[in-house]
Amino acid sequence: SIIFCLFIISFSGETRYNKDKILQGQGVDEPLSATGFRQADAAGSFLSNVKFTHVFSSDLLRAKQASTAATILGKNKFCKDLEIKYDARLRERKYGVAEGRPLTDLKAMAKAAGEQCPSFTPSGGETLDEVKERGRDFFEFLCQLAVELEKEEQDSAASRNSGAPEEQFVFPWTNQCCEAELGPGNTGACTVLNANILVVSHGAYMRNWIGYFVSDLDCTLPTDLTKSQLSSVSPNTGVSHFVVKLENGDLLKPEITCVCLNQDSHL
Repeated sequence: SIIFCLFIISFSGETRYNKDKILQGQGVDEPLSATGFRQADAAGSFLSNVKFTHVFSSDLLRAKQASTAATILGKNKFCKDLEIKYDARLRERKYGVAEGRPLTDLKAMAKAAGEQCPSFTPSGGETLDEVKERGRDFFEFLCQLAVELEKEEQDSAASRNSGAPEEQFVFPWTNQCCEAELGPGNTGACTVLNANILVVSHGAYMRNWIGYFVSDLDCTLPTDLTKSQLSSVSPNTGVSHFVVKLENGDLLKPEITCVCLNQDSHL
């Protein structure tokens, strides 16, 4: 089996625009507020014990700023110098003519069109299916990355099964994540991860992406998770944690377990 962990954090933190409930999307790219910088700093401390192998970020300013992925890595005990790769597939949903306008305007547009938010698409904006396609494409890219890493390890005979201390991964909230995913009798499973990936993206994009995990890929959810929690937008710097298993390297049938969703205890 190929196993990797995925930590998704809701972009960098608060901006003046999202504080005032103004849609930013892709066209309006405000820098962080002072609160946003503090939130990103808190997220960095919260994730300081997680040994990441890869970091991907949206290429929008508010996610690229040094206070986001770079801040998280700067506080990390294991991977301060890890390269951050910026990817346009992780951008926020595009809201077209509604960008730069209050959220109430978007709701009014939807009402006038006889539709409901968030399924309504303003002129020039992205449909939910288009956002979902970006998320699907990026997730399949991550799965392929894990498969390639496994092949490289096999070719070099450098398997993580060696149990070397430097190859062990530490989880900030629970040591049961891998056991919950893999079943009993798999003690030490957390030491054989093929990758431990951090993704910095945006609230509406993340909600759509997680919806894809649940509706299309049958992601297993925590038993105490409510329907409203599942459909809500992550708070600024909220963290979601997933374990992904590819049996026999099968990219078409990933097994996904959600360890936590929109964790915000660090705020």
